[in-house]
Amino acid sequence: MMMDVRNLPWIGAALTVVDATDASLVGRHGHVIGETRNTIHLLEGERALTLGKAGISFSIDGSSTVIDGSLMRQRPEDRTNRNYPKV
Repeated sequence: MMMDVRNLPWIGAALTVVDATDASLVGRHGHVIGETRNTIHLLEGERALTLGKAGISFSIDGSSTVIDGSLMRQRPEDRTNRNYPKV
């Protein structure tokens, strides 16, 4: 059985923004260096970037699953234990 990417820890994973309310964020990618309830912190090259979860949809490690950030607005430790509906 394969683990759902939404339940895995994201620190160190590659994240790509697929859709966003701010069009300039679409296509941005980097490695997740931190996560809070409402934000994801990326390292994009040498630059640190903070993204609001509510305004983006993204994929983790090239997965075909597109994650709606507004549905992931909980603490990381709570997110890893939660059951999500099948995509």
